[in-house]
Amino acid sequence: MTLKILFDGGEDRWPDYAAPLPAALKAAGIDAEIRMDWPPAEVDYIVYAPKDTQTDFSPFTKAKAVLNLWAGVETITGNPTLTQPLTRMVDSGLTEGMVEYVTGHVLRHHLGMDAHIVNPDHDWHWAPPPLARHRPVTVLGLGELGSACARALAALNFPVTGWSRSQKDIDGVTCLSGDDGLAKALSTAEILVLLLPDTPATTDLMNAGRLACLPSGAVIVNPGRGPLIDDDALLAALDSGHVAHATLDVFRVEPLPADHPYWAHPKVTITPHVASETRSDTASEVIAENIRRSEAGEPLLFRVDRTAGY
Repeated sequence: MTLKILFDGGEDRWPDYAAPLPAALKAAGIDAEIRMDWPPAEVDYIVYAPKDTQTDFSPFTKAKAVLNLWAGVETITGNPTLTQPLTRMVDSGLTEGMVEYVTGHVLRHHLGMDAHIVNPDHDWHWAPPPLARHRPVTVLGLGELGSACARALAALNFPVTGWSRSQKDIDGVTCLSGDDGLAKALSTAEILVLLLPDTPATTDLMNAGRLACLPSGAVIVNPGRGPLIDDDALLAALDSGHVAHATLDVFRVEPLPADHPYWAHPKVTITPHVASETRSDTASEVIAENIRRSEAGEPLLFRVDRTAGY
């Protein structure tokens, strides 16, 4: 039987998947036809990317799973019409890209590279950085991406503390949880990496009070979600010098408006949401494997537990 797969990832994304997705399905031994216009009642699987408006999944009465193209699923999980199993995208390219971004910017701040790269006065400023083992780093969020980044930083000899709402166990990483654990994790974070999802519980998590918990001169790297940070509180902490620098890849409004104070702030580095991106070739392999698993009655990879925390 030929499976009917609806590609609901947007017309702009389809050219990237038009070749690798059929190839990955064929390699997995799956007979399927992919279209962007199947009648909802005929669809077996939905390959999905979140939209500004909520999708009504109720007509997809035959669909066996919704396979999200993004790691983030917070815009979908609250949809009352979504009764099908939901998976998030965790492909090797997504994880590798995030690890490279995080380790690159942590090392940049740890080594004080900006002072040498941008040095128009040719100052000879002799200030050797400490060894990595003397620079505590905290990662908030220990999902697939956060755990991978925490392991990579620990492998570079940084003392890494990780925090999540529910307790985790990662070799080489001090794992904390709960409100008391958050305060402790922040108190040692000379470099803070934010990789939490965007939920009502995490909105403005880094407010004035929590920013004040950081050691003086701390650096923040946020490739997670824009609403994790209270923007006004961060600007105040940067102006006071309590936070030395913030490297931000995600924002409440994207593209970041041209008149936003972050653009002109000398202690802010802006990157245009490039920390990590789903790669169509590796993502297609994950989609094909999940369809194969579903058809074989095996557990889906990266299935979302809608009752779990971050």
